[in-house]
Amino acid sequence: MGWAIALHGGAGDIPRDLPPELRELRESCLHRCLGIAIDALNSHKLPLDVVELVRELENDPHFNAGKGSVLTNNGTVEMEACIIDGSTKNCGAVSGLTTVVNAGVETVDSSHFITPQNIERLKQAKAANSVQYDVNQKFKLCLSRLYTAYINIGTVGCVAVDSSGNLAAATSTGGLVNKMVGRIGDNPLVGARTYANKFCAVSCTGKGEEIIRATVARDVAALMEYKGLTLKEATDYVIKESTPKGTTGLIAVSATGEVVTPFNTTGMFRACATQDGKTQIGIW
Repeated sequence: MGWAIALHGGAGDIPRDLPPELRELRESCLHRCLGIAIDALNSHKLPLDVVELVRELENDPHFNAGKGSVLTNNGTVEMEACIIDGSTKNCGAVSGLTTVVNAGVETVDSSHFITPQNIERLKQAKAANSVQYDVNQKFKLCLSRLYTAYINIGTVGCVAVDSSGNLAAATSTGGLVNKMVGRIGDNPLVGARTYANKFCAVSCTGKGEEIIRATVARDVAALMEYKGLTLKEATDYVIKESTPKGTTGLIAVSATGEVVTPFNTTGMFRACATQDGKTQIGIW
């Protein structure tokens, strides 16, 4: 048994022809954050402290969390986050944040989180009279190449287990493009997008309404606890059987150091590493 770490930068309809400059920026950030996490685990930091590194992804404007969060139908930012300690099940979640940096005590003007790319995304979504995930044919025809490159990706998350089997998970998001002001998604609902116990730690990404209906993160843990499934068996079942195709991705680690990153979308930005030296960064 050894430590394991996994990160995600969002799942969705990621086009295969995503411009290299956009792909490489996200991959570079994931690679950097993976290195920070590896150093932390090698320094025997607790998993709860390790998963807080989602703040590094929140500070990168190329992800839909923190700085770079997508905009509501009023052109404002409303951010959500959740964190949980698997050993105690102590957890915390927030929704509707507009000025708080990294869910801490520092506050800034809400304009800090708004990027030109997300202003453009909102314009495109309003023109199509749609929220981010309503990718019907009419919506697709309205998308510029710039908007297509950013569609459905960006929520960030981290799961970790140390060499003693302690687990933790954290997830952060800006929600959906053009969402109604005041919308509460799956992220602040413990057990939907984020969960950890003594068996596993899970962070999900995708269409919030479907993740809520399937209680995805908690179901993975329950299948392991009550059915005796392995982490891979549990996550495969949830991704293939419990959630509609094209809606969900997740990262998860088990108390024994397993790590999995399944998804039923076109792709998912992800990175993972284990104590035995295995590392991976992927999209499709």
